[in-house]
This record gives sequence, C-alpha cells and structure tokens, in this order.
Amino acid sequence: MRPICYQVAMSLDGYIAGPNGEYDWIVQDPDIDFVALFAQFDTLLMGRRTFELLVREGRTKMPGMKLFVFSKTLRPRDYPEVTIVPDKLEETVASLRAKPGKDIWLFGGGSLFQSFLDAKLVDKVEVGVIPILLGAGIPLLASPAKQAKLKLTAHKIYKTGIVMLTYAVI
Repeated sequence: MRPICYQVAMSLDGYIAGPNGEYDWIVQDPDIDFVALFAQFDTLLMGRRTFELLVREGRTKMPGMKLFVFSKTLRPRDYPEVTIVPDKLEETVASLRAKPGKDIWLFGGGSLFQSFLDAKLVDKVEVGVIPILLGAGIPLLASPAKQAKLKLTAHKIYKTGIVMLTYAVI
C-alpha cells in the first residue's frame, strides 16, 4: 500500500501560510534537494484553496504527477488536466493507495490535512520549520482537531536555520 506523506513548510509559531495565504516568507535552502523531493512522488493531493493559488500562478500541472483536487465547488470540465474529487475521500484514497506507484504527496492547506489526519489516512508528516515568527496566519492544524500521536523518525538542520522534522503517524 502506497504511503501518504504530508510535507509542508511551517513558521516557528505554527503557521503554514500568512493571514492572506502568502508564503513569501518561506526561504529556500540550497542544500535542500528539491529534485529528489519531487521524485519521491507521482500523485499529488490538494484542496481547492491550494489549487486556486496554483491556478492564479498559472501552474495547474505538475510534471510527472497525477493531480487530485478535493473540492465540492470546482467543476471538472473547467480543469480537465486534473481529477476533481467532490466527495468519497476515503474511497478515493483507498483506490489510489492500492495502485502501483510512488508515494502520495498530501500538499498544501491545513484543512485537507486535518480531514486526512482525522480519517487516519496520513502515514508520515514532514515539516520544514522556517526560522520566522508570523504572528498570524493559517495554522498547521486548526482547532478543534483530533489528537494524533507521532514518532520522530528523522531530523536535519540546514545552514539557513530550517529544521526538517520527519514523523511517522502512529
């Protein structure tokens, strides 16, 4: 069964985006191998708000990846290059996990992450803690949320001060 990994950048005070969804505070570290990071995955799962951000940037395709957007409001005919999933989260994910392929990347927003975590569909959480305090924004996990136990499986500190933490969901 293919694992689902939530990879995200987060401010030290727990935000994955600024108050208006901005992410310009995320610093790039030359020692982080983004080519290798993207090569781990062939399937990308995201929510509507994250997808709409990509649409505004003109990026509705990810080379080498199948893109699934979980949304009750987007119309599939408007985005033929992606799969819009309006409901049946668990059935869709079970089908994807059963197919051969690489790991599945849960990408972007906290709402979808919370839905997946509550449904026990997340296997691994990788957080790149960025050395900044935003003071407000979109939290990694909004309240109220169910408790989830994690086990630290790896960590790395980069020259820029980014701390990469990898956890298995127990």
